[in-house]
Amino acid sequence: MFRKMATNPDEVGKSLKVVLENIQKAVALRPKSLPDVHPRLVAVTKTKPVSDIIAAYSHGQRHFGENYVQELCEKSNDTQLQESCAEIKWHFIGHLQRNKANKIAVLPNLYMVETVDSQKLAQTLNNVWEKHRRTGKLKVMVQVNTKDKSGLQAGDVEGLTRFVIDRCPCLEFAGLMTIGSYGYDPADGPNPDFLALVRQREELCQALGRSLDQVELSMGMSTDYMHSIELGSTNVRVGSTIFGARNYPQKPGSQSKGSSTEGNQSDSTSDAGASSAVATSENNSQSDSGAKNSQSSAGSNNQSESSNVSSNCDSLTGNSEVSQERTVNDIQNLSLRN
Repeated sequence: MFRKMATNPDEVGKSLKVVLENIQKAVALRPKSLPDVHPRLVAVTKTKPVSDIIAAYSHGQRHFGENYVQELCEKSNDTQLQESCAEIKWHFIGHLQRNKANKIAVLPNLYMVETVDSQKLAQTLNNVWEKHRRTGKLKVMVQVNTKDKSGLQAGDVEGLTRFVIDRCPCLEFAGLMTIGSYGYDPADGPNPDFLALVRQREELCQALGRSLDQVELSMGMSTDYMHSIELGSTNVRVGSTIFGARNYPQKPGSQSKGSSTEGNQSDSTSDAGASSAVATSENNSQSDSGAKNSQSSAGSNNQSESSNVSSNCDSLTGNSEVSQERTVNDIQNLSLRN
C-alpha cells in the first residue's frame, strides 16, 4: 500500500526543522488571550516508507499520523520500526468504520484516534480497549463538521463528548478536530472553518465547566498549519511539507494521476467509501494532514496533554465567559502575516 522508495534522510531532517521553526513563529503571532499550549506536530506518513518514519524519528519527531487502517497496521507492526522507534506515538486521522475499530485499538503505540464521530464508534473503541486490557486510556478527538465535511454537526458535539466522558472509561476526551476548506486564502481573513471550531470549543467548555486549555483543537495541514496555529490550533497534521508529495500507484488502464498532496479525498475512500479520486488534493480528505505546499510552520512536537477525563475538571471562573469572548474577538481581528 505504501511506497518503498525512501526520501533522503537528510532532507527529511531539514524539512522537519523548518516546520518546527515555523510553528514557533506562528505561536508568537497568536493572541495572548488564547491558551498557552504549544502545538503538537503530527507527521503524516501516508504512502511513505518505514525508512522515512525512522528518519524523522531520528531527528526527534515522535507523533506520526496515518489515514488508512491497513497501512497503520502494517507500519505499527513493522519489526524494524518497532526496534528503531520504541517511543513512537501513532495518531489515526482517517475515517474509521466501526467494523475496523477492533483492528486499530489493538495496535502497538496507538496514542490517539482523532476522528470519532458517533457514540457507536466510541463505544466500540472503548470495549476493544477494555477487552485487550490496554494500559492507560486511549485519547480520542471528536470530529466536527464545519463545512459539509465528515464529522458531527455542531449541535451533536456536546452529546458525544459527554458520552465519551461519562460512558467510556477506557477513553480520554482530548479535544475537537476538523478539516479546513482546501485552498482557502488567509488574505481573505481568518478561515471560517477554523473559527467555527474555535467557537465550538468555547461553547463546549462552558457547557462542561472546563477551561480552554483542557480541550485541544486539531486543525491545520501543510498548506495552512501556520494560519491554524495563529487561530488557536494545538495539533497540526503535516505530511508532504516534511516528506514530499505523494505518488499513488496507478491502476492499469487509467490515466496518470500525477503526484498528490496531503489530505486528498481518497483518504475517506480507502476506509470509509468516500467518493473522491486519489489525485485530488489531500486537504479535501477526511483526515490527512497537510498539502505539498511548503508554507512553513515552527515549534516543537512537545505539548501538554489533555487532563484525564475520569477526574473532575476545573470549573470556569466568573471571568471565563468574558475571557473567551475576548479570545474570539482577538482572533477575528487578528492581522494575519503569514
